[in-house]
Amino acid sequence: MTTNFVKELQWRGMLHDAMPGTEEHLLEGMQAAYVGIDPTADSLHIGHLVGVMMLRHFQLAGHKPYALIGGATGMIGDPSGKSAERNLLDEKTLRHNQNALKEQLSRFLDFSGDGANAAVLVNNYDWMKDFTFLEFIRDVGKHITVNYMMSKDSVKKRLAAEDKVGMSFTEFTYQLVQGYDFLHLYRTHNCSLQMGGSDQWGNITTGTELIRRIGNGKGYALTCPLITKADGTKFGKTEGGNVWLDAERTSPYKFYQYWLNTSDEDAEKYIKIFTFLNQQEIEDLSTQHKEAPHLRLLQKRLADEITVMVHSQDDLDNAVRASEILFGRSTASDLKVLNEKTFLEIFEGVPQAEISRTELDDGLDMIAALAAKTNFLGSNGEARRELKQNSISVNKEKVKEDYIITKEDLINDKFILLQRGKKNYFVLVMK
Repeated sequence: MTTNFVKELQWRGMLHDAMPGTEEHLLEGMQAAYVGIDPTADSLHIGHLVGVMMLRHFQLAGHKPYALIGGATGMIGDPSGKSAERNLLDEKTLRHNQNALKEQLSRFLDFSGDGANAAVLVNNYDWMKDFTFLEFIRDVGKHITVNYMMSKDSVKKRLAAEDKVGMSFTEFTYQLVQGYDFLHLYRTHNCSLQMGGSDQWGNITTGTELIRRIGNGKGYALTCPLITKADGTKFGKTEGGNVWLDAERTSPYKFYQYWLNTSDEDAEKYIKIFTFLNQQEIEDLSTQHKEAPHLRLLQKRLADEITVMVHSQDDLDNAVRASEILFGRSTASDLKVLNEKTFLEIFEGVPQAEISRTELDDGLDMIAALAAKTNFLGSNGEARRELKQNSISVNKEKVKEDYIITKEDLINDKFILLQRGKKNYFVLVMK
């Protein structure tokens, strides 16, 4: 039993263009479709997620999804939207990346062999590696004219007068290699649809052309809009670079914060694309959000849903706890469960001072901790005044002048958090 996949994408704002007849073709029964994924890293980043979500909706609609790792095409580099070629990868690196990507994809797609529509992972390197150059230009190249290839936007942009880099022959052939992938999957897996971002339309339609000319069949194309941010900055990027799905590259805390900090306009768009909440749930949530925008209900639900999906409920709970340390009510016990990486991320940019661990053997008095040993405050007198005004905290708990800091106060056996008022933080680091 299949449901209307195209209609699902439409209300979610995930449909940019589709070849005529695509919707009707998918309503005829279970079909197979694929999305290509760049294997140049051993982790997906959130820029990949739209294509992955499309595959998941495709599977939920009763169809069979194929995730194609572009091992061969990753050795060339897609010219679409790029001004320079990619670094070329060796086979060992590609295989490592493929295995890592499959593990991440399995959080979204069901690869188990039980159902007829179980997801399948393929790598185009497997069918391209033994294809000789002469065979390729004879069996594939002769069917597509240079005029046809030159008409593609991705080629036109790279050949434009203002593009000083130009375009290599390697990149020029990219659309033929990707087009051949579609023909291969059509022949071997009865895969009749390729999906991707709107910048892939030219490459996808080259594939449908090869299926028509060589395979005497009919292939379909469907694209989603390229994700943008309302303020014009690039989606999926921070000052530190890409927002990755791998917890070692982007911690669950930073991942959660990225979604939590989206604008109202973006959150309303993203919650349709990056969650599986249904239309009614999203409409109700949007109404509640508009009634009390300061509560940021859309952003919180978006961040909750996608953090659990990519990481886990435990990771979400930790990220929420970590967020509340800066912006909400938290205690010393909340601080002490943080790992070192998360602690440093929360207090990134906060002034620090190193003190010897031996200082804590006999205990460190508050005046020394605030002034003489750290220069957090300008003088002993200022330290006394702030302590008398009850504005000083150690690890989020208010202290008086007679408080003594000991090893019992250490967070992660390494840090102590001092605070004046609500927003002035200082970190003591043991050496």
